[in-house]
Amino acid sequence: MNVATTTDQESRAKRFKAASSAAHERVDHAVMAAQPFANTENYKRFLRFQYRLHTGVEALYADEALQPLLPELADRSRLPKLEQDFADLGESLPTDVEEGTAQPLPEALGWLYVVEGSNMGAAFLAKEAAKIGLSDEFGARHLAGHAEGRGLHWRRFIAALDAVELTGEEEVRAENAAAAAFAHVYTLVQQELA
Repeated sequence: MNVATTTDQESRAKRFKAASSAAHERVDHAVMAAQPFANTENYKRFLRFQYRLHTGVEALYADEALQPLLPELADRSRLPKLEQDFADLGESLPTDVEEGTAQPLPEALGWLYVVEGSNMGAAFLAKEAAKIGLSDEFGARHLAGHAEGRGLHWRRFIAALDAVELTGEEEVRAENAAAAAFAHVYTLVQQELA
């Protein structure tokens, strides 16, 4: 696979961010309006939302074709930690969850941008979870930052994302996929938290 060299101005991640900022804000407001950290019952609904999201993208994290392009991708999956969170709280895993499938490269990049980006916002959510007795060792493991720090972990992902070479048509598909991912997340919020 060829590697593209991009400047910050041409950064794919920055284009994704600019194109999806309104959708991102809409999702953030919807999540916080549901008060997921007001009590344990609300938090359990939040966990269900997160589980549905991460189960739906797990195939991307396991996709062998993406591993050389996005180093440590498989290790970035938060699904195992979500499963531990359910166990910590004595909850069964949801059974009515759709598993996703591998996607073409442009679409995979758009979806992964959205899901990985949510880990940056998880720093705030982890602080809120602590107010109801949850932590990165109990019940809110999936909100924990990476050992090397959220910022560095994110920058490594973005550097790899930006380095993947795509055609102009594929760039449009990737950007559209990021928009579709935010729309999907918003739908899940409405279904599980509203």
